[in-house]
Amino acid sequence: MKRVLFALSVVVTAVAGSAFAQEQPVGCAFSITTSPAENTQNAMNFSWATDKDTHSASLEITTLKDKTWKKSRTQVVEGVLCTVFDSLYSKTPDGKNFYEDVEINKYNASVSGLKKNTEYKYRIIAADTSEVYHFRTAGSKNWSACIISDFHAYAPLYKRTQSAMEMVKTIGSYDQPYQWVLHLGDVTAWGGSYSFWRELYKEEPFKQYMWAGVNGNHDNMTRTNKGNSNQFFRQTAAYPLNGYKGEEGVCYYFYYGDVLFIMLNNENMRSDEGLQAAQQWVRKVVAENPARYRVVCEHYQWFFGTNGKESQYARWNRLFDELGIDLALSGNNHIYVSTHPLYDGKVVDPGQGTVYIQTPSSDNERGQALVSSEAPEHNADKIKFRWNEGPQTIGGMHMKVTKKQLTLTLLDRNGKVLDVNVVKAKKR
Repeated sequence: MKRVLFALSVVVTAVAGSAFAQEQPVGCAFSITTSPAENTQNAMNFSWATDKDTHSASLEITTLKDKTWKKSRTQVVEGVLCTVFDSLYSKTPDGKNFYEDVEINKYNASVSGLKKNTEYKYRIIAADTSEVYHFRTAGSKNWSACIISDFHAYAPLYKRTQSAMEMVKTIGSYDQPYQWVLHLGDVTAWGGSYSFWRELYKEEPFKQYMWAGVNGNHDNMTRTNKGNSNQFFRQTAAYPLNGYKGEEGVCYYFYYGDVLFIMLNNENMRSDEGLQAAQQWVRKVVAENPARYRVVCEHYQWFFGTNGKESQYARWNRLFDELGIDLALSGNNHIYVSTHPLYDGKVVDPGQGTVYIQTPSSDNERGQALVSSEAPEHNADKIKFRWNEGPQTIGGMHMKVTKKQLTLTLLDRNGKVLDVNVVKAKKR
């Protein structure tokens, strides 16, 4: 039988760990996650951490069919010390105030030479052997993804995370199983609290799927809102380092099948200079990376869901028209909004413009009410559908991809279909 060969490269980065929940024995791996490589058809990225006194660990990987790990490949990876999260003010699960005591070694690895459209498993070997993690490479003609955001994982209120993970499970029961999860930011309450990330990554969906995401304002912040940084997002995953200066591993792009995903960081686009740098990068990425579909993701909303006023749409729609962006995804506003296909500020036929969609919240706690359930006061011609459940909202989306179209379906907490959007493939 043909042996599977892997080429593994180590990306040197830094991160830090958490004091109050040292459940694993010293030297064991934690915060294990699967992230996309630039081309997920034949490569994947991995991230994990150990205590600061453990300096190396091994990644062992093989296909799911290899029941006894007989054909696995193992690579020793060196950790890098960082104190990004150390001494930041936080909360314990029982609501006590404390300062994070976080000095860990962080490990990033990128494995290439994978088979397309294949299920893999891997484990991390340090002082002991971790649980088994799974992912599937791209390569199928038809595939699906789960889309979720804004669940603000917060140690004293575990029900936030629980609500979102139940929604992820509900999406998995719709239509056809999905291959990976896309999040659109604010997955933590304070990204500077490493303990929140560490506990979140223990959830089952992080063990079963590749996750790709964008940096939300909450993921970028500390409890005191001082010392906010994109380092928190960068150091808790292993995203491709193909972003522009200062945004490597935060802004990035990757392919899953025929879809080019371009991931942005709103926190470094607040000024005109920051916006210009991001837009120049997006223009370059699109020019150099042909794809059947082009999807741009950021955290901040395109329109304000309460009344329909323009938000990030006003900053990006001309460039999206110029570049032929098929789908623009965001979150943040906690109200679901979808538009008709738009070009030059007008509604156009499917396949002729960009569809803009922003996800609802999913933690059953932070939604907001619509001003009116009728047509919005602003941009009623552009906006196709709005939805939320008021302050207690849980929702997410299923995305199905074929050569002819992307189909995005909004589901409520019970799996009820609320909105469907079809994005037709453009002729390139």
